[in-house]
Amino acid sequence: MAELKTKKNKLSVTKFLNSIVDEQKRIDSFEILDMMMKATKSEPSMWGASIIGFGSYRYKYESGREGDWPLTGFSPRKQNLTIYIMSGFSKSGDLLKKLGKCKTSVSCLYIKRLSDVDKKVLNQIIKKSVVSLSKK
Repeated sequence: MAELKTKKNKLSVTKFLNSIVDEQKRIDSFEILDMMMKATKSEPSMWGASIIGFGSYRYKYESGREGDWPLTGFSPRKQNLTIYIMSGFSKSGDLLKKLGKCKTSVSCLYIKRLSDVDKKVLNQIIKKSVVSLSKK
């Protein structure tokens, strides 16, 4: 079995965020950082070279593969701010309708700018996901 490349490491979150060229994306990233620190009550860590994660949980697939992953996190990608909602969105339909301009995949929420969404609703989605994973 291949080893997971994206692992928690000691790289500097602040240095990584300060290296973001797009000023608005950098400002938005620091705001998301603060939001997630409050939601998780934990300090951020780099996971790989471009994901900022908070807390961690252990997952195990039916295949037997297992590993550790952040409870929540985000990555300021070139095209979007990618926010990791690890519990998924199956129970967040009403909140997603109120959130604003975004796209989702299984556990990723994609937004262009933080100003495109309702920050209070985003905070609720993050907290709801963290709570659901913390109960496992």
